[in-house]
Amino acid sequence: MTQEAQRCRLALERARDGAVVAFVSSGDAGIYGMAGLALEMAAAEGIRVPIEIIPGVTAACAAAARFGAPLMLDYACISLSDLLVPWKTIRRRIEAVAAADLVVALYNPKSTKRVTQIEEAVAILRQHRPGTTPVGVATAVGSEDERLVLSDLDHFLKLDINMKTVVIIGNQSSKCLNGWFVTPRGYVV
Repeated sequence: MTQEAQRCRLALERARDGAVVAFVSSGDAGIYGMAGLALEMAAAEGIRVPIEIIPGVTAACAAAARFGAPLMLDYACISLSDLLVPWKTIRRRIEAVAAADLVVALYNPKSTKRVTQIEEAVAILRQHRPGTTPVGVATAVGSEDERLVLSDLDHFLKLDINMKTVVIIGNQSSKCLNGWFVTPRGYVV
């Protein structure tokens, strides 16, 4: 973290000098990953090299598969990190998602320095959905340290949440079915 620009510049410079470079980003390079930075930096600095972006598996998709099918209907992904986006903007996005009754996957929900944003996000969401709304808290999905907890809007803030965690908060139709977190699309009558 915080060295993304240096890593990107080094990869682009080596590619410009003729090396074959693989610039690795966790998850999907185009979703909170490094693809956008690489494309913007190459354009801004006039570095013209072939760039291929290979899709990966996002934290939200990996967590959703572990929990069941919470992303079966419309959803949004919002990063709670205010390092690059002002908190006022993030808050406005959470308000819109809550009012639209979208399932939401929260990235970067909490760090050692940033602890109140997730509490504010929950307060906004609670204005639009009940405390029994299912919430999946997934940390380090796909690694040896993977931790998955299915909770609800009233209780999940008591769990261990950090920067390796993605939090999936259901909408008003989301439910737990036999231990699975599901947001129905309306197929079953």
